[in-house]
Amino acid sequence: MLKTRAKYQLGQVVRHKKHPFRGVVFDVDAVFSNTEEWYDSIPEDNRPSKDQPFYHLLAENDQSYYVAYVSEQNLLPDLSGEPVEHPDIEDFFGELRDGIYPLQTALN
Repeated sequence: MLKTRAKYQLGQVVRHKKHPFRGVVFDVDAVFSNTEEWYDSIPEDNRPSKDQPFYHLLAENDQSYYVAYVSEQNLLPDLSGEPVEHPDIEDFFGELRDGIYPLQTALN
C-alpha cells in the first residue's frame, strides 16, 4: 500500500518553483488524479512523478485568476505574507493569518 503524506495543508499559500504564479491550496490528491490527456500535455522532460501528492490551487499570476493542479515537487511555501487575490477564496476561507487561510466550512 502506498503511503503518502502531503507537505502543504488546506489554506496554505504556495508558489510554483518554475512558473510565476502562486495560490491557496483548496484540495489535495494523495497521488495523481487528473486525466492522462492533461498529464501527456506536459513536456516529457518536465513531467512529475504520479506517485506524490498533487494540489488544487486557487491560483493567480499577473494577468489572471484560475485553478491550477500542481505536483508537490513543483511547489514551495510562499513566505511573502501577501494575500492571494483570487475571487473564490472567500467562498472557502476566512482572512489570511500567518500565511494560512482558515477554512470557513468543512470540506469533504
